[in-house]
Amino acid sequence: MPYLYLVIAVAFETIGTSALKASYGFTKLGPSLLVVLGYAVSFYFLGLCLKVIPVGVAYAMWSGLGIILIAAIGWVLFGQRLDAAAILGLALILAGILVIHLFSKTTGH
Repeated sequence: MPYLYLVIAVAFETIGTSALKASYGFTKLGPSLLVVLGYAVSFYFLGLCLKVIPVGVAYAMWSGLGIILIAAIGWVLFGQRLDAAAILGLALILAGILVIHLFSKTTGH
């Protein structure tokens, strides 16, 4: 269950951050409300997963997956392009998440 909570937390953090871009500095009500709701739900589920997953591991996975998803959403929805260095950096973040998840004994799998 804790990893399901973490996935839900990442999904809502991604929604909140995407809405943050769409809110234009909190000048649009709908996206602004979505930011608050997205982060509230995200932190709630992140808190639930922290009952089992160590905080450093959970935060690394939460923020790393969020970075990768937001970069993809920025590319698809907002037309933001990434250069080779940015793509390499994102690949290294993903590699770090995989190493933690697949090989660390602290993740409880």
